Amino acid sequence: MNPTRTAPDGGREPTRTDRLLAALGGLVAAYVSLAVADLVASRVRPEAGPVLAIGDAVVDRTPAALKDWAIRTFGESDKAVLLLGILSLLALLALGIGLLALRHRLLGAAAVAVFGGLGALAAVSRPDSDSALDAVPSLVGAAAGALLLYVLTGVLRTPRPGAARQDRRRFLIVAASTGFAATGAAALGRTVASPAEENAVASRAAVRLPRPASPAPPVPSGAQLNVPGISPFVTPNRDFYRVDTALVVPKVDADRWRLRLHGSGVREEITLTLRELMARRTVERDITLACVSNEVGGPYVGNARWLGVPLADLLREAGVRPPSEGGPADQLVARSVDGMTIGTPVEDVMDGRDALLAFGMNGEPLPFTHGFPVRMIVPGLYGYVSACKWIESVELTTFDAYDAYWVPRGWAAEAPVKTQSRIDTPRPFGRPAAGTVMVAGVAWAQHRGIRRVEVRVDDGPWQDARLAAEDSRDTWRQWTYPWAATPGRHTLTVRATDGTGTTQPERRTDTMPDGAQGWHSVVVTVEGA
Repeated sequence: MNPTRTAPDGGREPTRTDRLLAALGGLVAAYVSLAVADLVASRVRPEAGPVLAIGDAVVDRTPAALKDWAIRTFGESDKAVLLLGILSLLALLALGIGLLALRHRLLGAAAVAVFGGLGALAAVSRPDSDSALDAVPSLVGAAAGALLLYVLTGVLRTPRPGAARQDRRRFLIVAASTGFAATGAAALGRTVASPAEENAVASRAAVRLPRPASPAPPVPSGAQLNVPGISPFVTPNRDFYRVDTALVVPKVDADRWRLRLHGSGVREEITLTLRELMARRTVERDITLACVSNEVGGPYVGNARWLGVPLADLLREAGVRPPSEGGPADQLVARSVDGMTIGTPVEDVMDGRDALLAFGMNGEPLPFTHGFPVRMIVPGLYGYVSACKWIESVELTTFDAYDAYWVPRGWAAEAPVKTQSRIDTPRPFGRPAAGTVMVAGVAWAQHRGIRRVEVRVDDGPWQDARLAAEDSRDTWRQWTYPWAATPGRHTLTVRATDGTGTTQPERRTDTMPDGAQGWHSVVVTVEGA
Protein backbone atom coordinates (compact mmCIF):
# COMPACT_ATOMS: atom_id res chain seq x y z
CA MET A 1 0.00 0.00 0.00
CA ASN A 2 1.51 3.33 -1.13
CA PRO A 3 1.84 6.03 1.54
CA THR A 4 0.07 9.34 0.92
CA ARG A 5 2.50 12.00 -0.26
CA THR A 6 2.43 15.38 1.46
CA ALA A 7 3.04 18.82 0.04
CA PRO A 8 5.69 21.14 1.52
CA ASP A 9 3.03 23.05 3.51
CA GLY A 10 1.82 19.87 5.17
CA GLY A 11 -1.15 19.30 2.88
CA ARG A 12 -1.57 16.22 0.74
CA GLU A 13 0.34 16.30 -2.55
CA PRO A 14 -2.42 16.72 -5.20
CA THR A 15 -3.13 13.83 -7.51
CA ARG A 16 -4.73 13.92 -10.94
CA THR A 17 -8.12 13.36 -9.31
CA ASP A 18 -7.47 16.25 -6.95
CA ARG A 19 -6.64 18.51 -9.88
CA LEU A 20 -9.84 17.53 -11.69
CA LEU A 21 -11.84 18.25 -8.56
CA ALA A 22 -10.03 21.55 -8.04
CA ALA A 23 -10.93 22.65 -11.56
CA LEU A 24 -14.53 21.67 -10.82
CA GLY A 25 -14.30 23.66 -7.59
CA GLY A 26 -13.29 26.75 -9.54
CA LEU A 27 -16.28 26.27 -11.83
CA VAL A 28 -18.68 25.82 -8.90
CA ALA A 29 -17.23 28.87 -7.13
CA ALA A 30 -17.74 30.98 -10.26
CA TYR A 31 -21.30 29.72 -10.60
CA VAL A 32 -22.07 30.54 -6.97
CA SER A 33 -20.48 33.95 -7.37
CA LEU A 34 -22.65 34.83 -10.37
CA ALA A 35 -25.81 33.40 -8.79
CA VAL A 36 -25.34 35.41 -5.59
CA ALA A 37 -24.53 38.52 -7.63
CA ASP A 38 -27.71 38.05 -9.67
CA LEU A 39 -29.77 37.70 -6.51
CA VAL A 40 -28.32 40.90 -5.06
CA ALA A 41 -28.73 42.70 -8.41
CA SER A 42 -32.42 41.81 -8.42
CA ARG A 43 -32.79 43.97 -5.32
CA VAL A 44 -30.38 46.72 -6.41
CA ARG A 45 -30.74 46.98 -10.20
CA PRO A 46 -30.71 44.16 -12.78
CA GLU A 47 -28.27 46.09 -14.98
CA ALA A 48 -25.75 46.05 -12.12
CA GLY A 49 -25.21 42.30 -12.40
CA PRO A 50 -21.60 41.46 -13.36
CA VAL A 51 -22.35 39.53 -16.55
CA LEU A 52 -24.58 42.30 -17.93
CA ALA A 53 -22.18 45.04 -16.85
CA ILE A 54 -19.20 43.30 -18.44
CA GLY A 55 -21.29 42.42 -21.48
CA ASP A 56 -22.24 46.06 -22.02
CA ALA A 57 -18.59 47.04 -21.74
CA VAL A 58 -17.75 44.43 -24.38
CA VAL A 59 -20.53 45.70 -26.66
CA ASP A 60 -19.23 49.26 -26.44
CA ARG A 61 -15.73 48.12 -27.43
CA THR A 62 -16.72 45.70 -30.17
CA PRO A 63 -15.79 46.85 -33.71
CA ALA A 64 -18.81 47.93 -35.75
CA ALA A 65 -18.11 45.36 -38.47
CA LEU A 66 -18.23 42.56 -35.89
CA LYS A 67 -21.50 43.90 -34.46
CA ASP A 68 -23.00 44.03 -37.92
CA TRP A 69 -21.87 40.45 -38.59
CA ALA A 70 -23.46 39.32 -35.31
CA ILE A 71 -26.78 40.94 -36.24
CA ARG A 72 -26.71 39.37 -39.70
CA THR A 73 -25.73 35.95 -38.38
CA PHE A 74 -27.72 35.66 -35.16
CA GLY A 75 -30.48 38.23 -35.68
CA GLU A 76 -32.23 39.25 -32.47
CA SER A 77 -30.40 36.40 -30.68
CA ASP A 78 -27.09 38.28 -30.95
CA LYS A 79 -27.26 39.37 -27.30
CA ALA A 80 -27.87 35.82 -26.09
CA VAL A 81 -24.89 34.64 -28.13
CA LEU A 82 -22.71 37.38 -26.62
CA LEU A 83 -23.73 36.45 -23.09
CA LEU A 84 -23.10 32.77 -23.82
CA GLY A 85 -19.64 33.68 -25.09
CA ILE A 86 -18.87 35.68 -21.94
CA LEU A 87 -20.06 32.85 -19.71
CA SER A 88 -17.96 30.34 -21.67
CA LEU A 89 -14.86 32.49 -21.23
CA LEU A 90 -15.58 32.89 -17.53
CA ALA A 91 -15.96 29.12 -17.22
CA LEU A 92 -12.52 28.54 -18.75
CA LEU A 93 -10.98 31.12 -16.44
CA ALA A 94 -12.75 29.54 -13.47
CA LEU A 95 -11.23 26.14 -14.29
CA GLY A 96 -7.77 27.70 -14.30
CA ILE A 97 -8.38 29.58 -11.04
CA GLY A 98 -9.50 26.33 -9.42
CA LEU A 99 -6.18 24.69 -10.35
CA LEU A 100 -4.30 27.74 -9.09
CA ALA A 101 -6.13 27.59 -5.78
CA LEU A 102 -5.15 23.96 -5.28
CA ARG A 103 -1.52 25.09 -4.99
CA HIS A 104 -2.10 28.58 -3.59
CA ARG A 105 -5.42 28.89 -1.77
CA LEU A 106 -5.17 32.58 -1.01
CA LEU A 107 -4.00 33.45 -4.50
CA GLY A 108 -6.93 31.56 -6.02
CA ALA A 109 -9.42 33.32 -3.75
CA ALA A 110 -7.75 36.64 -4.58
CA ALA A 111 -8.20 35.93 -8.31
CA VAL A 112 -11.95 35.52 -7.77
CA ALA A 113 -11.98 38.81 -5.85
CA VAL A 114 -10.17 40.56 -8.72
CA PHE A 115 -12.83 39.45 -11.21
CA GLY A 116 -15.46 40.70 -8.77
CA GLY A 117 -13.71 44.05 -8.69
CA LEU A 118 -13.72 44.20 -12.49
CA GLY A 119 -17.45 43.47 -12.51
CA ALA A 120 -18.03 46.20 -9.91
CA LEU A 121 -15.98 48.67 -11.94
CA ALA A 122 -17.92 47.81 -15.10
CA ALA A 123 -21.22 48.27 -13.25
CA VAL A 124 -20.44 51.73 -11.83
CA SER A 125 -18.93 52.79 -15.16
CA ARG A 126 -22.16 52.18 -17.06
CA PRO A 127 -23.57 55.42 -18.51
CA ASP A 128 -26.86 54.80 -16.68
CA SER A 129 -25.22 54.16 -13.29
CA ASP A 130 -25.92 56.88 -10.75
CA SER A 131 -25.04 55.12 -7.50
CA ALA A 132 -22.10 53.28 -5.95
CA LEU A 133 -24.64 50.63 -4.97
CA ASP A 134 -24.25 49.24 -8.50
CA ALA A 135 -20.90 47.79 -7.34
CA VAL A 136 -22.51 45.78 -4.55
CA PRO A 137 -23.77 42.74 -6.56
CA SER A 138 -20.33 42.00 -8.05
CA LEU A 139 -18.54 42.52 -4.74
CA VAL A 140 -20.94 40.36 -2.72
CA GLY A 141 -20.89 37.64 -5.39
CA ALA A 142 -17.08 37.70 -5.52
CA ALA A 143 -16.86 37.38 -1.74
CA ALA A 144 -19.15 34.35 -1.80
CA GLY A 145 -17.20 32.72 -4.63
CA ALA A 146 -13.80 33.41 -3.07
CA LEU A 147 -14.86 31.99 0.29
CA LEU A 148 -16.30 28.86 -1.31
CA LEU A 149 -13.18 28.26 -3.38
CA TYR A 150 -10.98 28.67 -0.30
CA VAL A 151 -13.10 26.13 1.59
CA LEU A 152 -13.23 23.61 -1.27
CA THR A 153 -9.50 23.63 -1.94
CA GLY A 154 -8.92 23.39 1.80
CA VAL A 155 -10.93 20.17 1.85
CA LEU A 156 -8.70 18.70 -0.86
CA ARG A 157 -5.53 19.75 0.96
CA THR A 158 -6.50 18.66 4.48
CA PRO A 159 -3.46 16.91 6.00
CA ARG A 160 -5.20 13.65 6.86
CA PRO A 161 -3.04 10.76 5.70
CA GLY A 162 -5.07 7.89 4.39
CA ALA A 163 -8.27 9.96 4.18
CA ALA A 164 -8.13 10.99 0.51
CA ARG A 165 -11.39 9.24 -0.36
CA GLN A 166 -13.25 10.85 2.55
CA ASP A 167 -11.78 14.24 1.66
CA ARG A 168 -13.03 13.99 -1.89
CA ARG A 169 -16.44 12.90 -0.69
CA ARG A 170 -16.57 15.95 1.59
CA PHE A 171 -15.53 18.11 -1.36
CA LEU A 172 -18.35 16.80 -3.54
CA ILE A 173 -20.90 17.21 -0.75
CA VAL A 174 -19.88 20.84 -0.15
CA ALA A 175 -19.73 21.62 -3.90
CA ALA A 176 -23.10 19.98 -4.63
CA SER A 177 -24.92 21.59 -1.70
CA THR A 178 -23.64 25.08 -2.49
CA GLY A 179 -24.37 24.56 -6.16
CA PHE A 180 -27.98 23.62 -5.40
CA ALA A 181 -28.30 26.60 -3.06
CA ALA A 182 -26.88 28.89 -5.74
CA THR A 183 -29.39 27.53 -8.26
CA GLY A 184 -32.17 28.44 -5.87
CA ALA A 185 -30.69 31.90 -5.38
CA ALA A 186 -30.42 32.42 -9.14
CA ALA A 187 -34.03 31.30 -9.66
CA LEU A 188 -35.18 33.62 -6.90
CA GLY A 189 -33.24 36.50 -8.39
CA ARG A 190 -34.89 36.02 -11.77
CA THR A 191 -38.44 35.68 -10.44
CA VAL A 192 -38.38 38.52 -7.94
CA ALA A 193 -38.42 41.91 -9.61
CA SER A 194 -36.45 44.77 -8.12
CA PRO A 195 -38.46 47.60 -6.55
CA ALA A 196 -37.42 49.88 -9.41
CA GLU A 197 -38.61 47.35 -11.98
CA GLU A 198 -41.91 46.86 -10.18
CA ASN A 199 -42.44 50.62 -10.13
CA ALA A 200 -41.68 50.84 -13.85
CA VAL A 201 -44.17 48.10 -14.71
CA ALA A 202 -46.84 49.72 -12.54
CA SER A 203 -46.20 53.15 -14.06
CA ARG A 204 -46.66 51.80 -17.59
CA ALA A 205 -49.90 50.06 -16.59
CA ALA A 206 -51.19 53.38 -15.25
CA VAL A 207 -50.55 55.32 -18.47
CA ARG A 208 -53.68 56.40 -20.31
CA LEU A 209 -52.89 57.61 -23.80
CA PRO A 210 -54.47 60.93 -24.79
CA ARG A 211 -56.79 61.27 -27.72
CA PRO A 212 -54.76 62.67 -30.63
CA ALA A 213 -55.47 66.25 -31.66
CA SER A 214 -54.41 65.18 -35.15
CA PRO A 215 -55.46 61.55 -35.69
CA ALA A 216 -53.89 59.41 -38.38
CA PRO A 217 -56.03 59.17 -41.51
CA PRO A 218 -57.80 55.80 -41.83
CA VAL A 219 -55.69 53.19 -43.58
CA PRO A 220 -57.04 52.84 -47.14
CA SER A 221 -59.01 49.63 -47.59
CA GLY A 222 -56.69 48.54 -50.39
CA ALA A 223 -53.47 48.98 -48.39
CA GLN A 224 -53.64 45.43 -46.99
CA LEU A 225 -53.65 42.81 -49.74
CA ASN A 226 -55.22 39.43 -49.15
CA VAL A 227 -52.19 37.33 -50.08
CA PRO A 228 -50.99 34.52 -47.79
CA GLY A 229 -47.41 35.05 -46.69
CA ILE A 230 -47.21 38.79 -47.27
CA SER A 231 -46.09 41.03 -44.39
CA PRO A 232 -49.10 42.66 -42.71
CA PHE A 233 -49.43 46.36 -43.40
CA VAL A 234 -49.34 47.08 -39.65
CA THR A 235 -46.68 45.12 -37.79
CA PRO A 236 -47.96 43.88 -34.40
CA ASN A 237 -45.90 45.11 -31.46
CA ARG A 238 -44.84 41.58 -30.55
CA ASP A 239 -43.42 41.06 -34.07
CA PHE A 240 -41.78 44.45 -34.52
CA TYR A 241 -38.05 44.11 -34.96
CA ARG A 242 -35.70 45.05 -32.14
CA VAL A 243 -32.06 46.02 -32.77
CA ASP A 244 -30.14 47.87 -30.03
CA THR A 245 -27.12 47.44 -27.77
CA ALA A 246 -29.03 46.94 -24.50
CA LEU A 247 -28.33 43.49 -23.04
CA VAL A 248 -31.20 43.99 -20.63
CA VAL A 249 -34.22 46.06 -21.62
CA PRO A 250 -34.31 49.28 -19.56
CA LYS A 251 -37.47 49.52 -17.48
CA VAL A 252 -37.98 53.18 -16.73
CA ASP A 253 -40.36 54.45 -14.08
CA ALA A 254 -42.60 56.85 -16.00
CA ASP A 255 -43.37 58.80 -12.82
CA ARG A 256 -39.68 59.62 -12.36
CA TRP A 257 -38.83 60.08 -16.04
CA ARG A 258 -37.82 63.53 -17.24
CA LEU A 259 -36.90 64.87 -20.68
CA ARG A 260 -34.36 67.69 -20.87
CA LEU A 261 -34.02 69.91 -23.95
CA HIS A 262 -30.89 72.06 -24.01
CA GLY A 263 -27.88 73.10 -26.05
CA SER A 264 -26.79 75.53 -28.74
CA GLY A 265 -29.54 77.83 -29.95
CA VAL A 266 -31.91 76.90 -27.13
CA ARG A 267 -33.27 80.15 -25.69
CA GLU A 268 -34.35 78.51 -22.46
CA GLU A 269 -33.92 74.91 -21.33
CA ILE A 270 -37.08 72.83 -21.09
CA THR A 271 -37.65 69.91 -18.75
CA LEU A 272 -40.82 67.85 -19.11
CA THR A 273 -42.45 64.98 -17.24
CA LEU A 274 -44.37 62.33 -19.16
CA ARG A 275 -47.65 63.81 -17.94
CA GLU A 276 -46.61 67.26 -19.20
CA LEU A 277 -45.49 65.85 -22.53
CA MET A 278 -48.76 63.98 -23.08
CA ALA A 279 -50.72 67.15 -22.21
CA ARG A 280 -49.29 68.92 -25.27
CA ARG A 281 -50.77 68.78 -28.78
CA THR A 282 -50.48 65.16 -29.89
CA VAL A 283 -50.47 63.64 -33.35
CA GLU A 284 -50.93 60.08 -34.58
CA ARG A 285 -49.14 58.82 -37.68
CA ASP A 286 -48.40 55.58 -39.53
CA ILE A 287 -44.61 55.42 -40.02
CA THR A 288 -42.34 52.64 -41.23
CA LEU A 289 -39.02 52.20 -39.42
CA ALA A 290 -35.96 50.46 -40.86
CA CYS A 291 -32.66 49.46 -39.30
CA VAL A 292 -29.41 50.31 -41.08
CA SER A 293 -28.25 46.74 -40.34
CA ASN A 294 -31.01 45.37 -42.53
CA GLU A 295 -29.53 43.51 -45.49
CA VAL A 296 -31.28 43.40 -48.86
CA GLY A 297 -34.46 41.38 -48.28
CA GLY A 298 -33.88 41.39 -44.50
CA PRO A 299 -36.44 41.45 -41.66
CA TYR A 300 -35.41 44.59 -39.76
CA VAL A 301 -38.19 46.84 -41.01
CA GLY A 302 -41.72 47.31 -39.70
CA ASN A 303 -44.70 49.62 -39.84
CA ALA A 304 -46.68 50.89 -36.85
CA ARG A 305 -49.10 53.61 -35.79
CA TRP A 306 -47.28 56.00 -33.48
CA LEU A 307 -48.75 58.54 -31.08
CA GLY A 308 -46.67 61.42 -29.80
CA VAL A 309 -45.76 65.09 -29.77
CA PRO A 310 -44.22 66.86 -32.78
CA LEU A 311 -40.56 67.37 -31.94
CA ALA A 312 -40.32 70.45 -34.16
CA ASP A 313 -43.01 72.20 -32.08
CA LEU A 314 -40.99 71.64 -28.93
CA LEU A 315 -37.79 72.87 -30.56
CA ARG A 316 -39.39 76.05 -31.89
CA GLU A 317 -40.93 76.72 -28.50
CA ALA A 318 -37.40 76.57 -27.06
CA GLY A 319 -36.22 79.09 -29.65
CA VAL A 320 -34.41 76.62 -31.89
CA ARG A 321 -34.05 77.53 -35.57
CA PRO A 322 -32.86 75.08 -38.25
CA PRO A 323 -29.63 75.88 -40.11
CA SER A 324 -31.65 77.05 -43.14
CA GLU A 325 -33.05 79.82 -40.93
CA GLY A 326 -29.69 80.73 -39.42
CA GLY A 327 -29.75 78.43 -36.41
CA PRO A 328 -26.31 77.58 -34.92
CA ALA A 329 -27.00 73.86 -34.38
CA ASP A 330 -27.16 71.36 -37.23
CA GLN A 331 -27.25 68.19 -35.08
CA LEU A 332 -29.73 67.05 -32.47
CA VAL A 333 -28.16 64.51 -30.08
CA ALA A 334 -30.69 62.29 -28.33
CA ARG A 335 -29.49 60.43 -25.22
CA SER A 336 -31.02 57.26 -23.87
CA VAL A 337 -31.18 56.22 -20.23
CA ASP A 338 -28.66 53.47 -21.04
CA GLY A 339 -26.13 55.98 -22.40
CA MET A 340 -26.77 55.50 -26.12
CA THR A 341 -26.39 58.68 -28.18
CA ILE A 342 -28.04 59.18 -31.56
CA GLY A 343 -27.36 62.16 -33.81
CA THR A 344 -30.06 63.54 -36.12
CA PRO A 345 -29.91 66.45 -38.59
CA VAL A 346 -31.85 69.37 -37.13
CA GLU A 347 -32.94 70.37 -40.64
CA ASP A 348 -34.67 67.01 -41.16
CA VAL A 349 -36.48 67.22 -37.82
CA MET A 350 -37.79 70.71 -38.60
CA ASP A 351 -38.56 70.48 -42.34
CA GLY A 352 -42.24 69.64 -41.85
CA ARG A 353 -42.08 65.84 -41.65
CA ASP A 354 -43.79 64.05 -38.75
CA ALA A 355 -40.79 63.79 -36.41
CA LEU A 356 -42.23 62.66 -33.09
CA LEU A 357 -41.45 62.13 -29.45
CA ALA A 358 -43.65 59.04 -29.37
CA PHE A 359 -45.21 57.41 -26.32
CA GLY A 360 -47.82 55.24 -28.06
CA MET A 361 -47.44 52.34 -30.48
CA ASN A 362 -50.37 50.65 -32.20
CA GLY A 363 -52.85 51.90 -29.62
CA GLU A 364 -50.95 51.12 -26.43
CA PRO A 365 -48.15 52.73 -24.41
CA LEU A 366 -44.76 51.89 -25.89
CA PRO A 367 -43.63 48.41 -24.89
CA PHE A 368 -40.46 48.43 -22.79
CA THR A 369 -38.60 46.75 -25.65
CA HIS A 370 -39.50 49.63 -27.95
CA GLY A 371 -38.57 52.52 -25.71
CA PHE A 372 -41.12 53.14 -22.96
CA PRO A 373 -41.85 55.76 -21.85
CA VAL A 374 -40.74 57.87 -24.85
CA ARG A 375 -38.73 57.39 -28.03
CA MET A 376 -37.93 59.43 -31.12
CA ILE A 377 -39.36 58.73 -34.55
CA VAL A 378 -38.14 60.60 -37.66
CA PRO A 379 -39.54 59.36 -40.99
CA GLY A 380 -37.03 58.84 -43.77
CA LEU A 381 -33.95 58.21 -41.63
CA TYR A 382 -32.48 54.92 -40.46
CA GLY A 383 -33.07 54.19 -36.80
CA TYR A 384 -29.47 54.65 -35.71
CA VAL A 385 -29.65 58.35 -36.66
CA SER A 386 -33.23 59.04 -35.61
CA ALA A 387 -35.09 56.52 -33.45
CA CYS A 388 -33.60 56.89 -29.96
CA LYS A 389 -35.39 54.60 -27.49
CA TRP A 390 -35.74 55.32 -23.75
CA ILE A 391 -34.86 58.94 -24.52
CA GLU A 392 -34.13 61.31 -21.63
CA SER A 393 -32.19 64.19 -23.19
CA VAL A 394 -32.16 66.23 -26.39
CA GLU A 395 -29.09 68.40 -26.95
CA LEU A 396 -28.59 70.82 -29.83
CA THR A 397 -25.02 70.85 -31.15
CA THR A 398 -23.12 70.43 -34.43
CA PHE A 399 -21.79 67.47 -36.36
CA ASP A 400 -18.32 69.03 -36.17
CA ALA A 401 -18.47 69.32 -32.39
CA TYR A 402 -19.82 65.87 -31.49
CA ASP A 403 -19.87 62.33 -32.88
CA ALA A 404 -22.81 60.21 -31.72
CA TYR A 405 -22.26 56.60 -30.64
CA TRP A 406 -22.16 54.92 -34.05
CA VAL A 407 -20.04 57.46 -35.95
CA PRO A 408 -16.63 56.61 -34.41
CA ARG A 409 -17.51 52.98 -35.08
CA GLY A 410 -17.53 53.47 -38.84
CA TRP A 411 -21.14 54.40 -39.62
CA ALA A 412 -22.14 57.54 -41.49
CA ALA A 413 -23.23 60.60 -39.50
CA GLU A 414 -26.27 61.09 -41.76
CA ALA A 415 -28.24 58.22 -43.27
CA PRO A 416 -31.48 58.70 -45.23
CA VAL A 417 -33.35 55.44 -45.81
CA LYS A 418 -32.55 53.88 -49.20
CA THR A 419 -35.24 52.65 -51.56
CA GLN A 420 -35.82 48.94 -50.97
CA SER A 421 -38.17 46.16 -51.94
CA ARG A 422 -38.55 42.61 -50.70
CA ILE A 423 -40.20 39.39 -51.87
CA ASP A 424 -42.18 37.87 -48.98
CA THR A 425 -43.77 35.04 -50.93
CA PRO A 426 -42.89 32.59 -52.32
CA ARG A 427 -40.16 31.94 -49.79
CA PRO A 428 -36.58 31.19 -50.86
CA PHE A 429 -36.23 27.58 -52.06
CA GLY A 430 -39.99 27.18 -52.02
CA ARG A 431 -41.66 24.57 -54.18
CA PRO A 432 -44.90 26.08 -55.53
CA ALA A 433 -47.08 24.14 -57.95
CA ALA A 434 -47.17 25.08 -61.62
CA GLY A 435 -49.86 27.54 -62.60
CA THR A 436 -50.61 31.03 -61.30
CA VAL A 437 -48.36 31.84 -58.34
CA MET A 438 -48.82 35.11 -56.49
CA VAL A 439 -45.47 36.80 -55.99
CA ALA A 440 -45.88 39.45 -53.30
CA GLY A 441 -43.98 41.60 -50.85
CA VAL A 442 -43.37 45.11 -49.60
CA ALA A 443 -41.38 48.12 -50.78
CA TRP A 444 -40.36 51.22 -48.84
CA ALA A 445 -38.69 54.58 -49.29
CA GLN A 446 -39.84 56.54 -46.26
CA HIS A 447 -40.60 60.21 -46.84
CA ARG A 448 -40.34 59.69 -50.61
CA GLY A 449 -42.95 57.00 -51.13
CA ILE A 450 -43.10 54.15 -53.67
CA ARG A 451 -44.16 54.94 -57.24
CA ARG A 452 -43.53 51.62 -58.97
CA VAL A 453 -42.51 47.99 -58.31
CA GLU A 454 -41.30 45.61 -61.01
CA VAL A 455 -40.71 41.85 -61.02
CA ARG A 456 -38.46 39.82 -63.28
CA VAL A 457 -38.52 36.05 -63.82
CA ASP A 458 -35.05 34.64 -64.56
CA ASP A 459 -33.49 36.92 -67.19
CA GLY A 460 -36.81 37.93 -68.75
CA PRO A 461 -38.20 41.44 -69.08
CA TRP A 462 -39.28 43.51 -66.10
CA GLN A 463 -43.03 43.39 -65.47
CA ASP A 464 -45.05 45.89 -63.43
CA ALA A 465 -46.43 44.59 -60.17
CA ARG A 466 -49.77 45.76 -58.84
CA LEU A 467 -49.32 48.23 -56.02
CA ALA A 468 -51.58 48.25 -52.99
CA ALA A 469 -53.18 51.55 -52.02
CA GLU A 470 -50.74 54.04 -50.53
CA ASP A 471 -51.32 55.05 -46.92
CA SER A 472 -48.65 57.77 -46.92
CA ARG A 473 -45.18 58.33 -48.30
CA ASP A 474 -43.82 57.51 -44.83
CA THR A 475 -45.10 53.91 -44.88
CA TRP A 476 -44.16 50.84 -46.84
CA ARG A 477 -46.36 49.64 -49.66
CA GLN A 478 -47.49 46.12 -50.49
CA TRP A 479 -47.36 44.76 -54.04
CA THR A 480 -48.34 41.60 -55.94
CA TYR A 481 -47.50 40.01 -59.27
CA PRO A 482 -49.44 37.01 -60.68
CA TRP A 483 -46.82 34.74 -62.19
CA ALA A 484 -47.68 32.03 -64.72
CA ALA A 485 -45.20 29.56 -63.22
CA THR A 486 -43.81 26.73 -65.34
CA PRO A 487 -42.07 23.64 -63.94
CA GLY A 488 -38.39 23.97 -63.15
CA ARG A 489 -35.97 26.14 -61.21
CA HIS A 490 -36.53 29.90 -61.44
CA THR A 491 -35.12 33.12 -60.01
CA LEU A 492 -37.55 35.90 -59.06
CA THR A 493 -36.17 39.43 -58.68
CA VAL A 494 -37.82 42.66 -57.55
CA ARG A 495 -36.92 46.32 -57.76
CA ALA A 496 -38.75 49.50 -56.72
CA THR A 497 -38.87 53.10 -57.89
CA ASP A 498 -39.45 55.78 -55.27
CA GLY A 499 -41.55 58.93 -55.41
CA THR A 500 -38.67 60.97 -56.84
CA GLY A 501 -38.38 58.63 -59.84
CA THR A 502 -35.19 56.95 -58.60
CA THR A 503 -35.01 53.19 -59.12
CA GLN A 504 -33.04 51.10 -56.66
CA PRO A 505 -29.73 49.98 -58.20
CA GLU A 506 -28.86 46.40 -59.07
CA ARG A 507 -25.47 46.17 -57.38
CA ARG A 508 -25.60 45.02 -53.80
CA THR A 509 -23.66 46.88 -51.14
CA ASP A 510 -22.98 46.15 -47.49
CA THR A 511 -24.96 47.72 -44.70
CA MET A 512 -21.96 49.83 -43.63
CA PRO A 513 -21.59 52.75 -43.64
CA ASP A 514 -25.11 53.99 -44.44
CA GLY A 515 -27.36 51.07 -45.39
CA ALA A 516 -27.50 48.24 -47.90
CA GLN A 517 -28.91 48.52 -51.39
CA GLY A 518 -29.48 46.21 -54.37
CA TRP A 519 -32.14 43.96 -55.85
CA HIS A 520 -33.73 41.20 -53.80
CA SER A 521 -34.04 37.76 -55.42
CA VAL A 522 -35.38 34.37 -54.40
CA VAL A 523 -34.86 31.00 -56.08
CA VAL A 524 -37.77 28.57 -56.23
CA THR A 525 -38.47 25.23 -57.85
CA VAL A 526 -41.86 24.95 -59.52
CA GLU A 527 -43.29 21.45 -59.43
CA GLY A 528 -45.27 20.04 -62.30
CA ALA A 529 -49.05 20.00 -62.21
